[in-house]
Amino acid sequence: MDKELIVQQVLNELRAQNAAKEVKEIAPKMAGSVDLNKCGMTEFVGTAMGDTIGLVIANLDESLHEILGIDKKYRSLGIIGARTGAGPHAISADEAVKASNTEVIIFETSNDTKGGGGHGNLIVFGAEEVSDARRAVEITLNSLSWAFGGVVGNEAGFLEVQYTARASHVLAKYFGAELGKAWGLINGCPASVGMLMADAAVKAADVKIVKHCSPGHNTCFTSEFTIFVTGDSGAVKQAVLAGKETAIKLLRTMGGEPEAMAKPYF
Repeated sequence: MDKELIVQQVLNELRAQNAAKEVKEIAPKMAGSVDLNKCGMTEFVGTAMGDTIGLVIANLDESLHEILGIDKKYRSLGIIGARTGAGPHAISADEAVKASNTEVIIFETSNDTKGGGGHGNLIVFGAEEVSDARRAVEITLNSLSWAFGGVVGNEAGFLEVQYTARASHVLAKYFGAELGKAWGLINGCPASVGMLMADAAVKAADVKIVKHCSPGHNTCFTSEFTIFVTGDSGAVKQAVLAGKETAIKLLRTMGGEPEAMAKPYF
């Protein structure tokens, strides 16, 4: 196992261990005008970037189990809903599953105009105990504070890059990752920018494309082009950064200087 992979795994584990404790402090800062003390609902967990809200259901009604096709053993659910973003939520949910006794049983994206040319999303964690569901939601909300560092944009469009040295079940099930291996997301909006990003990325490093999305393929008719790649951890990071550099140059031709939504985490 290479040194960079070990370092990244340790960082991911430290993020996961600290997330539940930190979310109570961080979530209010990211929530804007939302006052966490005024909700008054035990189902409410918190809010985060991307117009994201986190909720729990302690005992799901039997009729909802039926229509959603959820295994009856998952009597408790953790729910993430957002108007903006999909990649930050996916990698954050992946971290949550690593650190909690849960499984993501629903991951759906939508073409939400709040996100410009991008997505909103619905993520549902299944758990046997409500404490596990709540922990998964807390970790996800907290992780968004760094995962949105992979989103950069201006008034004309955006790019998104995500990277992990060790993909877990969420990324494997929904985004073509190989369990335990490095994985990267390379995305651009408008879709033409994303296509050039993809070409630059795969030319820059020896990576394998495991899935792609375009306006009419594997997506919600959003104005994006996306590839998901796997390979050696160093190669995946190199490919992702090459795509990012390409997109920034292109977005500058259409608007102001592209800015990251949070501090880049790699």
